[in-house]
Amino acid sequence: MPDTPTASDGAADLDLRLVRYFTVVAELRHFGRAAAALHLAQPSLSRQIRRLEDRLGARLLDRTPHGTELTDAGRALLPRARALLRAAGQAVAETRAAAEPTRLTVGYTTGLIITPAVRELRRRHPDADVHTLHLAWDRPRAALLDHRVDAVVARLPFPTDRLEVSVLYDEPRVLLVPAGHRLAGRERVTLEDIGDEPQPRLPDPAWNAFWRVDPRPDGSRAPVGPLVDTVEDKLELIAAGDAVSIAPAGSVAVHLRSDLAAVPLEGVEPGHVVLATRAGDRGRLVTAFRQAARSRLTGPPHPGGPAVDL
Repeated sequence: MPDTPTASDGAADLDLRLVRYFTVVAELRHFGRAAAALHLAQPSLSRQIRRLEDRLGARLLDRTPHGTELTDAGRALLPRARALLRAAGQAVAETRAAAEPTRLTVGYTTGLIITPAVRELRRRHPDADVHTLHLAWDRPRAALLDHRVDAVVARLPFPTDRLEVSVLYDEPRVLLVPAGHRLAGRERVTLEDIGDEPQPRLPDPAWNAFWRVDPRPDGSRAPVGPLVDTVEDKLELIAAGDAVSIAPAGSVAVHLRSDLAAVPLEGVEPGHVVLATRAGDRGRLVTAFRQAARSRLTGPPHPGGPAVDL
């Protein structure tokens, strides 16, 4: 008779929740940012990582003055942890597809409205169980590959390998400044007008390159600004006069406060709002949502409205 797993087997003991926590810390290389992304208190996240290390009998992460580094054991585990989470997500998705063939989850990032497309999908497929899920600005790809969502409406840039991505619409970029700033009353500004102005940074090089326009067309670098993780932190920095920021003109995430002003920015390419799905996914509802998004999400609901986003 073949052996069956027991409670002492490593595979049986491996908690997928702890594995996910480890991958997020490993990818962000920072316990504080990982805790925020996971909506956990940092001490709680540290305890969960220690539980995983105790279970595996190996130290996975080392804290350093600059963040967190993977140990040799951590580097060995990371690709296997990612594969394990993908396999678990696929198993869940396929099981749900078999049991709930009419279920679809649509993700969206801050400042984007997907209601018209979701409403259209529900109208055309009244049997469908359609859900929506807000995602952090840097989680579209991970949410798709983890099968937490089936489609995402988001702003570029983000990694698109293993995804099918199409542009829904472009939107101009604006400069967000404090209300009393020297540029607040201008009809338009250029990059030359903010050559010495610090701009907030995010923990993502591709995002920084696009939204900070770094490097500039002349090869110069954008001035270094504070590191932020959230829209709210960025708005506070700008309102306090510590930074300015380039933002999408069409975002409706945060209504513009009286202590902030948005000025059209000339001489830069527009931002891109896209629809992303897993590559090769031709499911009935995914295909239907692609069609609904392309017909209903053709531009910001309130072009130039008083709102900003990361």
